[in-house]
Amino acid sequence: MRFSLKPQDDVFYAFFSEAAENIQRGVAILAELGDDKPDFQSISERLVDVEHDNDQLTHRIFNKINTTFVTPMDRTDMHQLAGKLDDVLDHIEAAANLVYLYGLSELPNLPREMVEQITVIDAQAVLLTEYMPKLKGLSKSMTEYWVECNRLENDGDRAYRMLLVRLYSGEYEALTVMKLKEVADELEAACDSFEHISNVIEAVYVKES
Repeated sequence: MRFSLKPQDDVFYAFFSEAAENIQRGVAILAELGDDKPDFQSISERLVDVEHDNDQLTHRIFNKINTTFVTPMDRTDMHQLAGKLDDVLDHIEAAANLVYLYGLSELPNLPREMVEQITVIDAQAVLLTEYMPKLKGLSKSMTEYWVECNRLENDGDRAYRMLLVRLYSGEYEALTVMKLKEVADELEAACDSFEHISNVIEAVYVKES
């Protein structure tokens, strides 16, 4: 196995930025669930493709980490960051897939609170894409990133709790409640995954600064 003796900073940071862009691309597709007449099958299928593309990217990142002798950051941190980035797409792909497979397209609209969850996730994706290129060099502005990410995660938690209140209010039939709850749980997990990413980045910042 060949090893590189020089830290290839640009390669690793390019990988992470590409993963962030994949997430934003996926979330843009997910956001179509809030449209007036969304094509649930198309949304699900396109998200499967994006998730598959990002899985391949994640494998490339892991391979690069494992075959580079000196890395620009701690290997464990890089593995965690790549894994957490991949988690986001796993959860949003699962949410869209459940909406389609459970036949939730038969509802007049998805609950407003669920659309609010997606809106928060969209804002988190935009934030991640904006700040990921700043990871190289550990820009001081990165502190703004995890503060805002935490604020958005709190917004997502509130939307999730309000959705639960609505689901258990008797508005929906029991089986529909179960289906919507599974979708909501995946969206909540995606929202949490963004904060997990920021936690890894904050740990890197503290360790390396």
